[in-house]
Amino acid sequence: MTSQIAPYGSWKSPITTDLITSTTIGLGQIAVDGDNIYWSELRAWDKGRTVVVRRNPDGETTVTPDGFNVRSRVHEYGGGSYFVADGVVYFSNFIDQRLYQQKHGSNSQPITPELSMRYGDGIVDRQRQRIICVCEDHTQQGKEPTNQIVAINLTENSNPQVLVSSNDFYVSPRLSEDGKYLAWLTWNHPNMPWDSAELWVGTVQADGAIADMQKIAGGVDESASQPEWSSDGTLYFIWEKTGWWNLYCWRQGKVENLTPMSAEFGKPQWGLGSSTYAIESTSRIICSYTQKGIWYLASLDLDTKKLDTFDLPYTEFSGIKATPGKVLFNGGQPTQASELVQLDLTTKKIQVLQRSSNIAIDDGYLSQVQPIEFPTSNEKTAYGLFYPPQNKDYTAPPDQKPPLLVKSHGGPTAATSSSLSYGIQYWTSRGIAVLDVNYGGSTGYGREYRQRLDGNWGIVDVDDCANGAKYLVEQNLVDGDRLAISGGSAGGYTTLCALTFRDTFKAGASYYGVSDLEALARDTHKFESRYLDRLVGAYPEMKEIYVQRSPINFAENLTCPVIFLQGLEDKVVPPNQAESMIDILRNKGLPVAYVPFPGEQHGFRNAENIKRALEAELYFYSRVFGFDVVEEIQTVTIENL
Repeated sequence: MTSQIAPYGSWKSPITTDLITSTTIGLGQIAVDGDNIYWSELRAWDKGRTVVVRRNPDGETTVTPDGFNVRSRVHEYGGGSYFVADGVVYFSNFIDQRLYQQKHGSNSQPITPELSMRYGDGIVDRQRQRIICVCEDHTQQGKEPTNQIVAINLTENSNPQVLVSSNDFYVSPRLSEDGKYLAWLTWNHPNMPWDSAELWVGTVQADGAIADMQKIAGGVDESASQPEWSSDGTLYFIWEKTGWWNLYCWRQGKVENLTPMSAEFGKPQWGLGSSTYAIESTSRIICSYTQKGIWYLASLDLDTKKLDTFDLPYTEFSGIKATPGKVLFNGGQPTQASELVQLDLTTKKIQVLQRSSNIAIDDGYLSQVQPIEFPTSNEKTAYGLFYPPQNKDYTAPPDQKPPLLVKSHGGPTAATSSSLSYGIQYWTSRGIAVLDVNYGGSTGYGREYRQRLDGNWGIVDVDDCANGAKYLVEQNLVDGDRLAISGGSAGGYTTLCALTFRDTFKAGASYYGVSDLEALARDTHKFESRYLDRLVGAYPEMKEIYVQRSPINFAENLTCPVIFLQGLEDKVVPPNQAESMIDILRNKGLPVAYVPFPGEQHGFRNAENIKRALEAELYFYSRVFGFDVVEEIQTVTIENL
């Protein structure tokens, strides 16, 4: 079939917003209980509700009843929202943040008081008939919430018993199999968990209290994470002692690095309950690691310390759990939607238990990811994933080059993903190239690369995004007059900085982006309330730097159109930050669009809103860059155009 000639941006694509939102689920936390496998699914079409699904030899069942949404708000980002023991599912319900228990064939019952408390990352202490979990106490109005590790009695209705407290943050309580020891992670302001988190172990007393507490690992610029006990009493964990998140063990009072490599075996602990490795037996661990932005799955022999990497099609792994002879994980790859996978460790055969999407898209519509390295400021190298336009039905006029959309990931302590993203293919299949940037400060490249952003947020990230775009222009791959940048949250801040303080980009889209660093420092939640101390500087002592790096104070520098997309219930980046910026652009006479979303928080979950946001951004670029949208989509009001 002969392809049609049409301008970049105006290609008709089978990857529509309806297709993305109506047939896609978010695969989340995995749990194993006997012969039963559990996982969570974020269902955009069901008003963004998350449910727990159980699979056993008899089939697959949605466990979570109607009216419940399995989602914790600890640290606002949540995670570790459910756990399972002996056939009973315990979960945090989003609306009231109480813990519930769901027994097979019966109604969900609350097991925590009706108070302003949030729970997550729980385990069952069978010997003492109680739950041990993280608790975030919001009962003291006007004061910072307190974080603790608590015990909740399952046989009587009583207030949670505080086990460990006094520090600012606690996560990952893990009980040894014999019930004698409890491990946990803790850190204090102004650190984030990837900066300086400590691993502690305490003895569980006869009355259930914790005594004889000792620090095992972690400290200044050395973050520990993901403690897990083996059945032989060995404690495994991730530690950044060498500048890389390697896998360690603690046994008989000694700590040993099991994977001394220039590779990351862990990820930043934004949410509770993440898992990049699992203990398959006392002699083997199944672990994932990343080098140069690509993830691998491997088997670590605990006797020989030999690491054998599996030959798998996946380049992203999360939620790893193991049972003897088998491992479960969420796997992503560049050309297929992410899947919940069970790998037989003997036969090496893969069984797909669930797919995030059953969409069958011809490869002719899918752009193949191209990892790139490019020069950036201060004679450094930065990284990104480049996606050229691809649609088998179209070619562009020979005298044209495609528009480029640079994507700046959130966090900013995070990383881009090589997994298939229909959100990216939405653009490339319409003739718009995409560069997903792993700017300095991103994870996956060791502590030194991550700490490039320390004191330099709004500078290093912006330079890397701009230099990535310039590199592609110099390579004759994109149109230098049609460069756009888009990002959410912290990526929205990078976007607004790039549009305000650089002249590289001709348009931009801010998804719940930060425009006022001072407002962010003054008005955000506890988890991130001191995050900027490291990224920018202490506030208010270094107020002038906050002023200088806030786009809202220099909006007169803006000379290009911007669209703002904002959840009205966002507590992380409140709507007034977007609205203040919009007022300035409106009064200046610059083209500006605002799309508010009632009910949405930090990140869009509702299918209708995800659809609306993508189509609004596409329509905005079509008007700014002068190409036609060939499909019928909802328009957006662009003032001053």
